[in-house]
Amino acid sequence: MRVRTNKIFVDEHNKKKSLSNERKVRRLPVRARTYDKHKWLLTADKALEEFSGMIYRLASNLARNEADAQDIFQDVFERFLKYGTKKEFDSLEHAKHWFVRVTINCHNAFLEKKKKLNEVEQDENSLDTIAVEEERKVYFDLTEAVGELEEKYRLVIHLFYYEGYKIKELADLLNENENTIKTRLSRAKKVLKEKLEGEM
Repeated sequence: MRVRTNKIFVDEHNKKKSLSNERKVRRLPVRARTYDKHKWLLTADKALEEFSGMIYRLASNLARNEADAQDIFQDVFERFLKYGTKKEFDSLEHAKHWFVRVTINCHNAFLEKKKKLNEVEQDENSLDTIAVEEERKVYFDLTEAVGELEEKYRLVIHLFYYEGYKIKELADLLNENENTIKTRLSRAKKVLKEKLEGEM
């Protein structure tokens, strides 16, 4: 009986100790409970749900061609499946920055690849596109005017106004200083104003 009583006492003691530890864990912040492993992996489904629209808009803005934008979009997600699914992100905002950088890089790589594959065909297609647009365009609306900007201006306009990036975030994202970003935005807005007023 004495041995059994001791066993019951030990069991009760362990139970109370376990409950006490559990209460302590509940009071700890999430980051502490997970031993500072607060980074997480992004699934393909979640990436599509959160960023597909943003990626396609940016690809379309850079490429100015639906077929090319679709190819760039495909390249971005191929890179994500190859590298991004193994990458640990701090937050959705961190993941968004990653996708913006990858989209810009994929666009640049796409242009280089396209140029190497068939420079003559690319030039002919560009001339054909310009000819068709000149025939059907009577005036510039805002979207078309943005599309006519140089890429460095078009990019900051898109990210600032369409994706909601702030000056500092753009500077970090594009590896430029804040004054450079401000200058590009200012010049881009000036050109847009001149284009739109000239068509009125």
